[in-house]
Order: sequence, then C-alpha cells, then structure tokens
Amino acid sequence: TLRKPISQSSMADWASKNLNMHTQGIFRRRISISNMLSWNGSSIKKPMLITSNRTIKKEACEMFKLVQSYMGDRQTRMDRNHVALVTVTKCWSMQGLRDELYIQLIRQTTDNTCYRSLAWGWELMAISLAFFSPSPKFQSYLEGYIYRHLDSDENIAQRIKELVDLKNKKNSKSRKKRKQNTEDEGLPISTYAKYCYRKLQKVAVTGGKKGLRKPTVEEITHARNAIVTPSLFGSSLEEIMLRQQDMYPGNKLPWVQTQLSQQVLALGGEQTEGIFRIPGDIDEVNALKLQVDQWRIPSGLSDPNVPASLLKLWYRELEEPVIPQQFYKECISNYENPDAAVAVVQLLPELNRLVLCYLIHFLQIFAQPSNVSRTKMDVNNLAMVMAPNCLRCQSDDPRIIFENTRKEMSFLRMLIVHLDTSFIKGLV
Repeated sequence: TLRKPISQSSMADWASKNLNMHTQGIFRRRISISNMLSWNGSSIKKPMLITSNRTIKKEACEMFKLVQSYMGDRQTRMDRNHVALVTVTKCWSMQGLRDELYIQLIRQTTDNTCYRSLAWGWELMAISLAFFSPSPKFQSYLEGYIYRHLDSDENIAQRIKELVDLKNKKNSKSRKKRKQNTEDEGLPISTYAKYCYRKLQKVAVTGGKKGLRKPTVEEITHARNAIVTPSLFGSSLEEIMLRQQDMYPGNKLPWVQTQLSQQVLALGGEQTEGIFRIPGDIDEVNALKLQVDQWRIPSGLSDPNVPASLLKLWYRELEEPVIPQQFYKECISNYENPDAAVAVVQLLPELNRLVLCYLIHFLQIFAQPSNVSRTKMDVNNLAMVMAPNCLRCQSDDPRIIFENTRKEMSFLRMLIVHLDTSFIKGLV
C-alpha cells in the first residue's frame, strides 16, 4: 500500500530547513528557494544540502557536473553509461552523497526547457534508485516530488512552452541560446515517475545494492532497461508470466522459479548443511540475479546456497506475496488445522496455487528424513526460513508481528506435511 506523500507546503518547509542557500552577484544575494530548485546551466560552488563534511562538500560540486553531463547539459568525453557508473558508484560508496544527488536531480528536472535533458534526468534518478535509497528524512520529500509527476505529461509540455516563450522574449537580443527541444523524445515523464515511485517504495525497505563489489556497467544498463522492461524480481506473478509468454509459451509456472529450484537440486542442495539458512555470497547472488534477469543460467555455479538465496529473494520481492493479502487472515486462523490449511490453498487464484504448490513440493524434498540428516533443516526449520517469503503481515504493531510470525511458520509447516503436491511433478 502506498502512503499519501507529503504536501507541497510541507515540502517547501523541508526545503527551507535543509537547503544550503546559495548566493549570487557581487553583493552575494541569497538565491530564492524556487531558483535553488530550478534547472541551472552553470556549475555550483557548494552543495545543495547543508553539510559539515568537507569531502561531501567537494564531491557534491563535482557530482553536479556529472549530472549535467548525463543530461546532456555539459560536454564530456565520457559516454553516458560511464557517467552514470561514476555517479552511482560515488553515492553507493559515500552515503552522505545520496540525498545530495536526489536533490540535484530534482533541481535539474524542474523548469527544464529541454525535453531530452529532462527525460535523461529522470532516467538517472530511476537508475540511482536501483542501487541506493535516500535517507529516511529525505524519502518523503523525494516521494512527494515524484508523486506530483505521475500524471503530469500535459502540464510538463505546457510548462516547457511557457518557459521557452518567456526566455525567447528576454533573450531576443542575446546571441547565446540554449538549444530548445519541446518535442517528445523517448518515454513520457509519467512513465519514469511511475517507475521511480514503485522503485522508491521497494528500495526504502531493501536498502538497495548490497555486497562489496562496486556497481558495474552491466548493472547500470540493466537498471536502465528495467524502466521499460520490468525485472523478473519485484514484479507481479501475472507480469512475469506475460513476459515469458514469447520465450516459454507453454509454461504454466514462472521460468525463474523452476530454473532456480532445479539449480539448487542440481548442485546438491538437498545434501548441503544449512541450505536456505546459510546465505550465499552476496556478490555471487547479485551476479546471478543479473544473469537470470536476462533469461540465462550460468554454467559455472558450484555453491547451492547462491541459487537458494536468490530463490528466496525472488519469493520475497514479488509485488504481491505468493499467498495474496486477502487470504492472510484465513492462513493465520488455520495454522493448527491441516484440513483447513489445505483448503485455503484450493481457494487461491490458479497461478498463485500452482506457484505455491511447486514451492511446497520443492520443500517436501528437503523435508525427507534422509535429506534432513545431512542438511540439519527439518520441517520446522524450512517453515521458519520460507514463511516470511510467502506471507506478509501488514501490521506495524511489534506484538502482532511477533505473534503472527509463529502462526505463519506453523501454517507453512502444515502445508509441507499435509499438502498433496504429486500433481506438480513434471510441471514447468
């Protein structure tokens, strides 16, 4: 569920308290907040946000040049992929730069009269949200800004026209003019905004890219492509099945689910101690995720914990859990009743039912005594690690969350022990 973002008056109040007000001219007059948050063709001498960190102060000014370069407002020898990589890596490595980047992008995408530059600014915001979140105190401001652009295409086109007309009147005698471009080039701004809005909700929870390896050009390209082509991770089951329709039209189950499950078994996961409990190397998991999102399973995998970790991530990141929210109460109400628990599964939408039954059938392999003796993961352990990936408690009350966690585990345990999944064998 998306919470209502803060109002424009609250955003203005936030800006007045947090912006590092710039000055101009020989009398060093302070620039207004509206000018501070409007497109700027010049460089900046100090950060947009108040900071006492000297490194951040220096890096922020350099980063503004990178933002201008990516948007095509400053000449550079680097290609845009490399500009994005340098920018994202700076912020990924230095947490203090993240809010600064987002406020710079807000500035450069406000009252921007070049549509191509505007679109590229939004594109860089979308790419950045794939790697790191803003700070909690800045999140609501960024969310409010993105929210205002969800259905703003007509307003943006009109605003660009007004600004261009105004500039032409002012600069009628001036030789130096910025190249204007009011034609739609590429995606509508609302497409970027809708993607950024969903991405912000997720990255605020997950925290973005983890591991020790720095971002790569491949990850930058993948993040850009995801704006138009949804990832296999974080999408709905329906979207995933729609995406695989061309490549695997006969499949009844998500390709990503069956392939990762088979990889875990192929690498001897059912004989690996701590499987699903011990996480795979995070950098290897990230690399595999990138490959899987391109419909590829690399041949060099050796550790079953890597596909096992990615499989858990896939279930956890589904836009809606495998067991949809409207069935949550029934699940935790029937956590001790095997027949009632099985009956809930039969009520699920067909796709959700098949995906859940495949998962339970998969877990039943690991629950066999001969495998438990090796993995040390009995049915209780399996239910404990997988329940949070199938059911999502919506309450904010820690006591309810704690109580429901026990019921979620017990419900999944009931399914592993009692659900007949024999029909799923051979289904892809």
